[in-house]
Amino acid sequence: MSVIDVTGLRKAYGGRPAVDGVSFSVDEGEIFGILGPNGAGKTTTVECVEGLRVPDAGRVRVAGLDPVADHDEVTRVLGAQLQQSELQPKLTVREALELYASFHHRPADWRPLAERLGLTAKLTTRFAKLSGGQKQRLFIALALIGNPRVVVLDELTTGLDPRARRDTWELIEDIRAGGVTVLLVTHFMEEAQRLCDRIAVIDKGRVAALDTPAGLVRRSAGATVISFTPSAPLDDAGLNALPGLASVARKDGRITLSGTDDTVNAVLTLLARSRVTAHQLRVTDATLDDAFLDLTENPA
Repeated sequence: MSVIDVTGLRKAYGGRPAVDGVSFSVDEGEIFGILGPNGAGKTTTVECVEGLRVPDAGRVRVAGLDPVADHDEVTRVLGAQLQQSELQPKLTVREALELYASFHHRPADWRPLAERLGLTAKLTTRFAKLSGGQKQRLFIALALIGNPRVVVLDELTTGLDPRARRDTWELIEDIRAGGVTVLLVTHFMEEAQRLCDRIAVIDKGRVAALDTPAGLVRRSAGATVISFTPSAPLDDAGLNALPGLASVARKDGRITLSGTDDTVNAVLTLLARSRVTAHQLRVTDATLDDAFLDLTENPA
């Protein structure tokens, strides 16, 4: 059962399309990722879902409600952490939680929420004194304080150090485990691959692909990567003739091939036939980074 439905969404600024016919649905209980390069239209898309922008065309529904026409009702089922969020510098964590709780008819009890997000020891700390990770935890708490069915997290971990980012990932998994659907906007491949059940890749305002992380990787031009240092030179013609080959790269005497399982078997046969030893042979799966580069256009 889908909780978010977007069909043919279009939004332009000054006659230039930012979102150009985007369609996707988010199922209840999943972590759905929106992935794309900067300026691809990700934030405009979610702002239309949140009711913060009015679409030029298309249809958006959150739990069956129109985010613009039914905005008050949507705010009761959807919580949001915006891409750029700030609070009054002297506001304490406790004051922020109490203030946002007062906006909702049936808010969550902010005390266990603060405990769950590791904010209890910071309740008397002013916003300006919080670290980047602590601020992000507070914004997650404020997004959840209305007991939403859906929470939108836009570029949640940008600017965080690796430890704070991984801690935040665990919090997102806990949020989903608590029954909340998560719409996650990110440009971090590792983040999307770790967290998301499905991903919509948006490029130049359009959905370039929609699949599971593993499905997107399988669609990469080179789903398998083979790298090795040959004990003797290998003929380019022999390498280029390998079945399933997507690319060949040479650097500092090392050869890296992108291809398929057939490429792996064929290169081993080529090495044996040529009586060449493959030193430091590595065979790995392609990553979401590889799929992303294949799916998105070169800005140049």
